[in-house]
Amino acid sequence: MNQDKQTTYQISSKQSVFDLNLREVWQYRDLLLMLVKRDFITFYKQTILGPLWFVVQPLLTTAIYVVLFGNIAKLSTDGTPQILFYLSGITIWNYFSESLTKTSTVFTANAGMFGKVYFPRLIMPLSIVASSLMKFAVQFGIFVLILLYYVFFTKTITPNAWVLITPFLVLLMAMFALGVGMIFSSLTTKYKDLSFLLSFGVQLFMYITPVVYPVSALPEKYRFLLYFNPLSPIFECFRYAFLGSGSFDLFNLLWSAGFIVVILVTGTVIFNKVEKNFMDTV
Repeated sequence: MNQDKQTTYQISSKQSVFDLNLREVWQYRDLLLMLVKRDFITFYKQTILGPLWFVVQPLLTTAIYVVLFGNIAKLSTDGTPQILFYLSGITIWNYFSESLTKTSTVFTANAGMFGKVYFPRLIMPLSIVASSLMKFAVQFGIFVLILLYYVFFTKTITPNAWVLITPFLVLLMAMFALGVGMIFSSLTTKYKDLSFLLSFGVQLFMYITPVVYPVSALPEKYRFLLYFNPLSPIFECFRYAFLGSGSFDLFNLLWSAGFIVVILVTGTVIFNKVEKNFMDTV
C-alpha cells in the first residue's frame, strides 16, 4: 500500500527590494485617481468653510508674516512687496510640508486597509502627493492673481522666462517630500516616536529654508551653508522667476535635483522593503 507523499510549499516574495514594479502601479492608476478624489471630497466635508479654506489659510498666514517678520522683525524681502514675498514662500512651502507629513504616516494610518486588500502600496503615498497638488493649484492661483495686480497696476514686479520651469520646481518638491516621507513612514512602523520628531523637524526645517527671508539676508560668508538644504535653490528660483528678485544659480538647482533623486530612490527602496512585513510591527 503506497503512502501519499507529502509536499511542502514555501511561499515567498520573488520581488526584489530594488524592483519598483512601476508597471503594476500604472495598472492601478484608476485606484490612484479614486483615492485623490476621496481625499479632496473628505476635506471639503470636514471643514466649515469648505473650498474657501484653501483661500483663507494662505492669506491669513501671509498677513501674520507681514506683521511679524516684515513690520516687527524688519526682515528683508529683497525690495519686493511683502505680501508677494511671503505668499510665494507660503504657497510652495505648504505643498511640501503637507505632502511630507501625510506621506510619513502612510503605513500607520492605512494599516487596516493594507491588511485586507492587495494593491501596490506605492499608490498610497503617490495619492497623497497628488491630492496635495490640487490644494497647491488653488493657492498658486491666488498668488498669480495678486502677482498680476502688481505687474499691471503698480509696475513694480517683472516676472521673467524662468517661470516656465515652475512645473519642474513643483516636481522636485513632490519628489523630495515623497522620498523623505516614505523613509519616515517605513521607520515609524518600528519607532513610532519618530512621528513626533518629524512634526517638530518640519517646523524647524522651515526656518533653515528661505521661506520668510531671502538668501541675501544672511551674511555672505554663511550663505553657502543654506544651499546644503536642497529646497533653498527651489525657493530662490521660484522667487527669481516670478518676482525678479533674489539670486538664481543653475548649478545649485541641478545639485538640488540630483540630491532629491537620490533621496527619492532611497525612500522608494526602503518603502518597498518594509511593505513586505510591516504588518508584523505596525
